[in-house]
Amino acid sequence: MTYLVDLAPEALPPVRLRDIAAAWDAARAAASAGVWGNARMFRFRRGDGSATDLALADPDACCWAGAIDGLLGMHTSYGLSACLRLLALVELLARARWAAPLLRMTRGGAELDRALLHTAATTPLTREARFDETPFRALVPARLAGPTESRLASGACA
Repeated sequence: MTYLVDLAPEALPPVRLRDIAAAWDAARAAASAGVWGNARMFRFRRGDGSATDLALADPDACCWAGAIDGLLGMHTSYGLSACLRLLALVELLARARWAAPLLRMTRGGAELDRALLHTAATTPLTREARFDETPFRALVPARLAGPTESRLASGACA
C-alpha cells in the first residue's frame, strides 16, 4: 500500500489530544489481539519537487498503522498525522531516558502522562517523521515527578 502525500511530514497538522489518546488505545488493542496490518509506503512530495519516502515494514508499526487507519482513516492528512505522531512518540520513548517517568507500565496496560500526549499531538514532526528530542522535551511541562492524576490510562480519552 502506497500513499502519495502532498505535504512534507513537518507540515502535517496537529491533532487533538483525545484523538492521539484514542489512537494509542486502538493500537495497543490491535497488538494485544494480534491483528497485524500491512506494510505501507509513504511518499511525501515537497514544494521544491523533492520527496521524502517512508516505509512502515516493522510488524508492530504495521499493526498500529492498521488500527489507526480503522479509527481515523489514513487517507486524510489528519489521520496520517495522528499515526505518524504516535509512532514518533513510541520511537522517542524508546530512546529518551528523561521521558521514562512519563510512561508507567501496569498490569492493565501503559499509562502515558497527559502532557506527553499533548506535546506529541501538537509538536511538528521532522523531515523524517520523528520528533526532534530537544524541542520536544522543552515543551513537556516539568511534570517528571508530578501526580499520577495527570496520566491517561489505557482506554481513557480527554
